[in-house]
Amino acid sequence: MAPAGLSLGAAVLCLVAWAGLAAGDRVYIHPFHLLVYSKSSCDQLKRPSVEAPADPTFTPAPIQAKTSPVDEEALREQLVQATEQLEAEDRLRAAKVGMLLNFMGFHMYKTLSEAQSAASEAVLSPVTLFGTLTSFYLGALDPTASQLQAFLGVPGDDQSCTSRLDGHKVLSALQTIQGLLVAQGGASSRARLLLSTVVGLFTAPGLRLKQPFVQGLAPFAQVTLPRSLDLSTDPDLAAEKINRFMQAVTGWKMGKPLTGVSPDSTLLFNAYVHFQGKMKGFSLRPGLQEFWVDNTTSVSVPMLSGTGTFHHWTDAQNNFSVTRVPLSANTCLLLIRPHCASDLRKVEALAFQHDFLTWMKNLSPRAIRLTMPQLTLQGSYDLQDLLAQTKLPTLLGAEANLGQISDANPRVGKVLNSILFELKADEGELPTESALPQAGPEVLEVTLNSPFLLAVLEHESAALHFLGRVANPLSTA
Repeated sequence: MAPAGLSLGAAVLCLVAWAGLAAGDRVYIHPFHLLVYSKSSCDQLKRPSVEAPADPTFTPAPIQAKTSPVDEEALREQLVQATEQLEAEDRLRAAKVGMLLNFMGFHMYKTLSEAQSAASEAVLSPVTLFGTLTSFYLGALDPTASQLQAFLGVPGDDQSCTSRLDGHKVLSALQTIQGLLVAQGGASSRARLLLSTVVGLFTAPGLRLKQPFVQGLAPFAQVTLPRSLDLSTDPDLAAEKINRFMQAVTGWKMGKPLTGVSPDSTLLFNAYVHFQGKMKGFSLRPGLQEFWVDNTTSVSVPMLSGTGTFHHWTDAQNNFSVTRVPLSANTCLLLIRPHCASDLRKVEALAFQHDFLTWMKNLSPRAIRLTMPQLTLQGSYDLQDLLAQTKLPTLLGAEANLGQISDANPRVGKVLNSILFELKADEGELPTESALPQAGPEVLEVTLNSPFLLAVLEHESAALHFLGRVANPLSTA
């Protein structure tokens, strides 16, 4: 297998071992059989087809061409509808991909976190990260395809077709994972979750993209916008045009804008995700409250407060606590609070790793009054930088074979993931977990007024949609 998989070797071994335990004494089935090509698909691919036409191609419209704004409510309805006819195999595939993207999410979050100051925000979407890399796998030929497959965590046990990852199945599973997140709010619920993903494919003039590749991204990104512009004459101006274009189309204020476009690149891949959750039964406290960035510095921020029975656990040995707050029937917000702000890095290293979900068994219901900042987290990072830090700088570099994206084999510049993460109060509904009894137990006060960590978990797929660090609610990542 290509060396690209070495950095996640331990994760792959864990996944294979897990799959082996599940298989028991049955006849051997590839541990990722739901994600690789079936034998019938392989047989069809092997049939000689000398008359098969070349993939149709097109030149993206200029970036100044008029584009309709994104309708987020319509995008949400698309995701909800995609979950209405799910079969058992679809759900199993989503759980398998959820496991893979969690492993990668922890690995890349650690890389992102270590590159930043502990006093700065960090927010990462494992779903968007995994979808971005799978999109490139969809557009890759060997050896790049094999390297990407290994990095995605699916070992190619041999070079046979039935060991090859089927990118369409993975992107379909990601659509299921996204749909399960928003569908759980229910059509009539006031506290519906919003999740929108938009991909911008920005090309140098004259680069023709293959239609099957662009169309294949639809399950992952509800909106894909191929646009062309001059990337070489004035890279800073090109970055400014892209930022203005995405702002106009989405209306989202993202984190750090795109900068430093490489003049020799012919393709930029920018994925933008917007999440909005409403905290049922929480209200906005009057005035601004203090949030202590460190022992001597505080900022004034809006705070939310709610009282109910939430699941909670305190790790006395490592000096942190975890509180689980429902966002919908099947999605929760996990809040991890170090008892001492200076332990944030230590707790972060303990929390965001492969056994994260085993903590769930430690949580037990408690009567809690929870106070936390109203959040708007904005983060952007270049996946190329993260790959370089994980010792894989060439995975999407100049030598990458991306012949399924374009016959001209594009040279990839920036690969941007941008996140807008919002949590607000929804005073109209009580939390879905049980309310406090009339003569209830003593209420535990949990106040997040110093740096803390968060995660958003969808239970059915066990996928972690977001991992984040809140060091200062007024700053951006």
